[in-house]
Amino acid sequence: MNTDLCSRRRWLAAFSLLPVAAFATLPMRAAARVPALLLAVDAPQDIDPAGHLVSEKYDGVRAFWDGQRLLTRGGNLIAAPAWFLRRLPPVPLDGELWAGRGRFEALSGAVRRHQPRDAEWLHITYMAFEMPGAGGPFSERAERLDSLGQDIDWPGFQAVEQRRVASRAELQRWLREVLTAGGEGLMLHRADAAYVTGRSPVLQKLKPVHDADALVLAAVPGRGRHAGRMGALRVRTPEGRQFLLGTGFSDAERDAPPAPGSVVTYRHRGHTEAGLPRFASFLRVRLVESSSVPAQSRSDGVSQAGSTP
Repeated sequence: MNTDLCSRRRWLAAFSLLPVAAFATLPMRAAARVPALLLAVDAPQDIDPAGHLVSEKYDGVRAFWDGQRLLTRGGNLIAAPAWFLRRLPPVPLDGELWAGRGRFEALSGAVRRHQPRDAEWLHITYMAFEMPGAGGPFSERAERLDSLGQDIDWPGFQAVEQRRVASRAELQRWLREVLTAGGEGLMLHRADAAYVTGRSPVLQKLKPVHDADALVLAAVPGRGRHAGRMGALRVRTPEGRQFLLGTGFSDAERDAPPAPGSVVTYRHRGHTEAGLPRFASFLRVRLVESSSVPAQSRSDGVSQAGSTP
């Protein structure tokens, strides 16, 4: 315990040099718990990596650390074990709770629990990739974060590796390596970018397919092999477009489909001229509130399973 206390004091001293005004804008008040985070846009497949720092895109649960609590992207408290929280530094961080490639379902189950299980959290790592509110360009924030990870020296906390990539060809080689190993893709962050929030092109995700979120409006009954259970979900995008999401579901998910008002993540391969996703396929239910998607209902742009109308 004394070692932990000394370490926390060293971290506080090291980061006392950060501008106080920078942290004044962070969502720390109990009345406004939803953290304002930086959200990525989809990168074109031929993006030039010059001027960016590149990292792997981890298939985990987004988690904002306010120095005392872990919060989901939607502002919900994550019930992590006390021993896990004690090892995190007392400075705001943005990152991803991760349990390894291909282990999202196990991770999701652990994070959802109201009473955390130590045995599960022993295999979870907080992959930190940003220092919200810290001054300077992202390249400097990444260096500070890397130093912080080295000082903590604990497997449960890792600063995400950020690399300079020399060419488009090298970027594509790395992308193929990550995908072959079961990873999701790459993230490209402008090295000269100040800290900003909201969806911004300073942060781009490079994947073979894109993913997006939609609000579930209703379950549409199935026909044929799916008679007597859900055939598709009628969903609405944040832009107000509706379509039927009908592929990617297991039989168990069709028997007990996501409820109206929940938010689902789906994969797709670009958009049609009408702005609807092409070849949309269900991926998972998101672990945040449905309030992140506009609640108003619109009837424009309805399409079967995201196909071209």
